Amino acid sequence: MSLFDHIDEAPKDPIFGITELFNADSNPAKINLSVGVYLTDEGRVPLLKSVQIAEKQLFESPKPHSYLPIQGMPSYCSSVQTLLFGTDSDLLKQDRVVTVETLGGTGGLKVGADFLKHYYPNATVAISDPSWENHRALFEFAGFPVVNYTYYDADSHGVNFKGMLNSLANLPSRSVVVLHACCHNPTGIDLTVEQWKQVIDVCKTNALIPFLDMAYQGFASDITTDALAVRLFAESGLSFLVSNSFSKSFSLYGERVGALSLVTQNKTESSHVMSQVKRFIRTNYSSTPTYGAAIVSTILSSPKLYNMWEVELGEMCRRIQTMRHQLVSKLNPLSSALDFSFINQQQGMFSYSGLSAEQALQLRQNHSVYILPTGRICIAALNSKNIDIAVQAIAAVLS
Repeated sequence: MSLFDHIDEAPKDPIFGITELFNADSNPAKINLSVGVYLTDEGRVPLLKSVQIAEKQLFESPKPHSYLPIQGMPSYCSSVQTLLFGTDSDLLKQDRVVTVETLGGTGGLKVGADFLKHYYPNATVAISDPSWENHRALFEFAGFPVVNYTYYDADSHGVNFKGMLNSLANLPSRSVVVLHACCHNPTGIDLTVEQWKQVIDVCKTNALIPFLDMAYQGFASDITTDALAVRLFAESGLSFLVSNSFSKSFSLYGERVGALSLVTQNKTESSHVMSQVKRFIRTNYSSTPTYGAAIVSTILSSPKLYNMWEVELGEMCRRIQTMRHQLVSKLNPLSSALDFSFINQQQGMFSYSGLSAEQALQLRQNHSVYILPTGRICIAALNSKNIDIAVQAIAAVLS
């Protein structure tokens, strides 16, 4: 008997599985709008000028390839804290934020999940309905039961905020609530300032554990505006967790550059929390790679490179907004079945298009246009050369 003959084949990842089908498609006009990767108008993953300059500086000042500390590169972690919480953050002045470098934003979620499971073993995790597909799998693999809280309203193409508050208010105390800090994935619909304040009040009243996921800082408005939710929580007095990623904002997808930050009540707690988080890292991957963090740290610590990066990030954000508006203006005249104007109200890389799973299948099979079965479209993968093809295909499946 084989050691592994009892192991069944796992279902394909809902996102990367679509890309596998796309790669096998021989149609030269095929379009992949399924994966969350920003592409230029030429359809390429960009190499930012700020990143190129940082790489050149690192190449010209070579250093030994030593291990990083378990918690990651100190300068990187400090830069992450400033980016998330602000230069004048009282939390940082009071040593109330513990930050560790992680393997992308997913790694931050995983380290945080393992940490919370150890100290809150009976907790439930609540994710938005809908949410990023990997949220459920990641927290379930960490051993948590995962439930949904109300979020998206299909009729209005907005947030069912009353339902959201009711869902959160009915969670058991010490439930972990995963919140999208900005550019909600997959819907693109974010909360307002006043709505965030009400969510914070519910978290306080019901002793919930907020876990913010911020993978798209800078893709809705700008770096500071997109950090609004994190900074409102910072002002609330609550302890909470934040996972963030630089895959998109620095176009460093393959370097797996992320972080996990935990907000404590005092300096002593911070010391205790850091010591324990390091244990989870040590028994998992021991320490993170150097290269990606060195690039990010170099840029964030240089005023000149920071300004250059911020301009480049703004250009990416504006290109997405342009594609979003063009999709609506080109599609609406061809569609009597659905008014797509709601897409203009969405933010970030994605659109929750309102297309059904059957229509998504027709797009793939009949037009070689690949979107997720949920109807999520990656707006950042549209460009001046493929948008008309995509629009005609969508119009065809709606007719």
